[in-house]
Amino acid sequence: MRLRTIEKVNVKNKRVLVRADFNVAIKNGVIEDDFRIKKTIPTLRFLLKQRAKIIIITHLGRPEGDGIHGDPSMSLRKIARRLSKDIGRPVQFVSECVGKKAESAAAKEEENDLAFAHSLAKLADVYVNEAFSVSHRAHASVDAVTEFLPSYAGILLAEEIKVLHRACMKPRLPLVMVMGGAKIETKIKLIKRFFDTANNILLGGMIANHVLQAQGIAIGKSKLDEEMIGKLKGLELTSSKLHLPVDVVVARKASEDAVAKVSAVGNVEDNEIILDIGPDTIELFSHIVEKARTIIWNGPLGFSEIPQFSHGTFEFAKVVAKSKAFTIVGGGESVAALDALGLSKKIGFISTGGGAMLDLLAGEPMPGIEALMRNKKKL
Repeated sequence: MRLRTIEKVNVKNKRVLVRADFNVAIKNGVIEDDFRIKKTIPTLRFLLKQRAKIIIITHLGRPEGDGIHGDPSMSLRKIARRLSKDIGRPVQFVSECVGKKAESAAAKEEENDLAFAHSLAKLADVYVNEAFSVSHRAHASVDAVTEFLPSYAGILLAEEIKVLHRACMKPRLPLVMVMGGAKIETKIKLIKRFFDTANNILLGGMIANHVLQAQGIAIGKSKLDEEMIGKLKGLELTSSKLHLPVDVVVARKASEDAVAKVSAVGNVEDNEIILDIGPDTIELFSHIVEKARTIIWNGPLGFSEIPQFSHGTFEFAKVVAKSKAFTIVGGGESVAALDALGLSKKIGFISTGGGAMLDLLAGEPMPGIEALMRNKKKL
């Protein structure tokens, strides 16, 4: 898969519209993680070196307001300040991002509205997609905007596509796929797509619960989508390459004050919720991963937002970081575990997009990428 990249283009004194994704975690008004911001800096530095005039468009959460003032806690002003600090250059913040005009624009953005995309295109001479994490969505700022401007991939987006495409087409074997967390439907598609290629597939979290239920194994009152159980049909659930938890951590409620215990799979009581993988499963998964040459991991192996149910994810993160395999990790909680342990630098490649990574690997449509490939306009 070849994309035209901005590195091959002379943008001196040109107005460049950069679609970034600075939708980062913010707690009590403080940016907890600027990983996505920092990953755009090589592209921004390249453009600055060429004396381009950079216009960045991004989003932050899904603000709700009274229709007039919006939600000030979701203002991108703090993002502009952090970007200015990270890049060492002034970043001007445009405040027309809340209220009725912004709400109308957001609706048109998600509708992939051509007129709205055209209004965005009028700002610039060239467009750069540096937002892999939203490129699986047919939104105006990643898809329709390419109808009006010469369009190119940013340095980060091109790297994401190259790494993940290679993982799909030519992974070094043995390949171990590891999936946890939610987004069940996409992960079922991913299992099916990699079933023949992968040597081992390890499942935790909600996806594991669904497969256990499909096998007739009781999962107590763990969250379940019955429709997804039906979509598991046709999958060889008893295959030796498909590995499920052999023991789990359960509790009667998902809270910090819950009383937790380890239970063998099959012994989960009706009033219990599966919230983490157990010690025997950690050992089993670790043993399998040690033999891998490629590891692709997306999603936590338990309810890692609560500390007492994050042990399985954290212990597994340590094993992945120690591996000599080429490692690819995506998904907010998986990456957060690595960050918390100070192990991010020991991972071969960390994707900025959890959902986008899953969709690309599963062979799902990627409107933002397809739009770049269609675009033949020249600067």
